Amino acid sequence: MIIPRDYYLNRLIGMKHKKPIKIITGIRRCGKSFLLFRLFYEHLKQCGVDDSHIIAVALDDFRQKSLRDADRLFSYVADKIKDREQYYILLDEVQLAKDFVDVLGGLMKFENADIYVTGSNSRFLSSDIATEFRGRGFVIQVNPLTFSEFCSAYQGNKYEAWKQYYTYGGLPFLLELEDEKEKRNYLSALTKEVYLNDIVERHAIRNRQALENIVEVIGSGIGSLTSPSKLENTFKSKHIDDLSRRSIYTYIDCLEDAFIIHKAKRYDVKGRKYIKTPVKYYFTDPGLRNSWLNYRQIEENHIMENIIYNELIARGFSVDIGVVEIKEKDSGGVYRKKSLEIDFVANDGSKRYYIQSAFRLPTEEKQSQELRPLQTVRDSFKKIIVVSDDIMPKRNEQGILTVGIFDFLLNPDSMNL
Repeated sequence: MIIPRDYYLNRLIGMKHKKPIKIITGIRRCGKSFLLFRLFYEHLKQCGVDDSHIIAVALDDFRQKSLRDADRLFSYVADKIKDREQYYILLDEVQLAKDFVDVLGGLMKFENADIYVTGSNSRFLSSDIATEFRGRGFVIQVNPLTFSEFCSAYQGNKYEAWKQYYTYGGLPFLLELEDEKEKRNYLSALTKEVYLNDIVERHAIRNRQALENIVEVIGSGIGSLTSPSKLENTFKSKHIDDLSRRSIYTYIDCLEDAFIIHKAKRYDVKGRKYIKTPVKYYFTDPGLRNSWLNYRQIEENHIMENIIYNELIARGFSVDIGVVEIKEKDSGGVYRKKSLEIDFVANDGSKRYYIQSAFRLPTEEKQSQELRPLQTVRDSFKKIIVVSDDIMPKRNEQGILTVGIFDFLLNPDSMNL
């Protein structure tokens, strides 16, 4: 099954022949190896690159286990570079090689070597990359499938695909599974036996149950403002007293570093400054979130918000939670400050979009509630409301666009309608 990953492939193509190592990372099973060894490899072949000038090593393949030794890996690759023509070095799961940073440093000495690597698990987290490859690497973080990518391979209509997607998420292998129980078992094995094990191993965490408790509480509150102090109070209310605020900070950092959750900070739109706390957390994949909660809270409205956040990240935006402060008369006629929230402020260079995730707008009161924060922002950037209904895109007299979730996710130009 071929699932196009054009956004990531085009980024790799754009970095061809540039000296930094291209580092492909992200949560396990999201399609990193397929991107490098299938899609990018085929691109090189289509460009006329001879097989002898593509040096591909899959270090998680038992047949190439001997190359996990640093000296053998370096010698294997170096011996294949026999002329001054361009060579492409593709190393999959490079963290399995001992002293892989030294190996890559040595390979960079070859002027005609263009190096691409993938990595995951506890030895290849985001903090490691920032430290060990500073100035020598260009990071491409691969996420699970977007809804558009998922639909490109799903056998069914978009409504059936949507239900599958918001329930089980976008890990590519799920498209190979038809049975619902098999999907649940697959996700359960990943969450409990792979992802958490990686974190426990990496950080030598002794209280695994506490880590699981944090994941579940964050999963229950996606789209809600939270903070370590609020989480601490939540645990105390459940009579879980072995989690200090400092431990909660540490565990959340571990989950972020392992690409399981993303943190969205609050941004004061008018004051042009960040607000330190509280923040929101979203899961990299809705299926993983649902699996951790054992499918107890399949709340389509909150999951839709998470999916919109992930879509914006996949499109290359940096995403914040918008805060707009206004003054409003209370019942006594006194003006008081009030904060309104914009679900997402998406930035990409000079481009900015203000986006509200509004599951449904059944009444004028609800419409007014969603419009008000956007109307309060007086700049010229585009303002969008995304609803779950399958509607035709429309603008009001102020130019605010209302668009259905399918148009928003399936049309790559949906934000510029």
